[in-house]
Amino acid sequence: MESHADKTARTRVAYKEARERFEARLRAAPEADVHRTPAGGGWSAAQIGWHVAAVDAAFAAVLSGDVPAAKPLPDGETGRTWEQIVAAMPPKIEAGKRVQPPADVRRDDVLASLAESARSLDAALAALPEARAAGFAITHPALGTVALGQVGEWAVAHTIRHNAQAKRVLGEFAAT
Repeated sequence: MESHADKTARTRVAYKEARERFEARLRAAPEADVHRTPAGGGWSAAQIGWHVAAVDAAFAAVLSGDVPAAKPLPDGETGRTWEQIVAAMPPKIEAGKRVQPPADVRRDDVLASLAESARSLDAALAALPEARAAGFAITHPALGTVALGQVGEWAVAHTIRHNAQAKRVLGEFAAT
C-alpha cells in the first residue's frame, strides 16, 4: 500500500507535469486562436485555462481549510478510491457558476492565474496531513463524496481533461 507521503509526492509531480503541458499549449498557440470560441459554441482556450485556475484555487482553499467545505467522514468510512470515483464519473460535468469563465479573459492574465493557483494547490497538497486527507471529504453534485486525499488526483485528471479540450478547440482553428 502506498504511503500518504509517497502518494502526495507522486500526485504533486503528476499535477506539475499536467499543468506545464497545459500552460505550454496556451503559450504556444496563436494569440487570436487562444481567444476565439469554437463555431459550435463552448469556451475559448483562454476561458478553459481560466476555469482550470479557478477550480484549482478552490481545491487549494478546501484542502488548506481556508474554505471550510470539508466534513469529517463517518466513523470507519474511508471513502472511495480514485479509480472508483472515475468509474462513476459522468462523461460531461457542468461547471458550477463560480468556476464558469467570463467572456473576456486574456491569455497573460490566465497564465498568471494558472501559476498562482498551481502554487497554492501544490502548497496545500504538501501540507495536507494524512488524518485530514483520509478523514475529511467534500461532496460534489456529480461525483458524490470525495475524500480530501483524492482531490490532488482530481486536479490532475481535471487539468488533463481540459488540456485535451483546449487541444481540440485550438486544432479546430488550425484546420481552417
